[in-house]
Amino acid sequence: MSEALRSRRARRSGLSGRRGEWLAVAFLSLKGYRLLQHRFGGKGGEIDLIMARGNDIVFVEVKARASLDDAASAITADKRRLIEARIRQWLARNPWAMQRNLRADAVFLAPWRPPRHVPRVFELVL
Repeated sequence: MSEALRSRRARRSGLSGRRGEWLAVAFLSLKGYRLLQHRFGGKGGEIDLIMARGNDIVFVEVKARASLDDAASAITADKRRLIEARIRQWLARNPWAMQRNLRADAVFLAPWRPPRHVPRVFELVL
């Protein structure tokens, strides 16, 4: 595969990811969540969304795939470890959050399907 084709695919995937993240923000906002931070982290892993509702701080992974099942299967053990590492970094910078209920959720997106919000998609090991 040529470098130009890889670059185009990466750009398209990035745009699709950002669009999916903002769709997830809108969807969760309708459920009473408010956005604290978008895309915390960077190379090597990031937390897509950090949301709050009541006493809960929710770290949200957004996955958009051809089907909701494909999206759900995209959160692998390696991905969970990367997310947990970023959560620890965020908590180190935001120690006030340790007094809150912390959880890892996911929003799965697929064409022509309503978003699927899965609370506690995995147990946090901090």
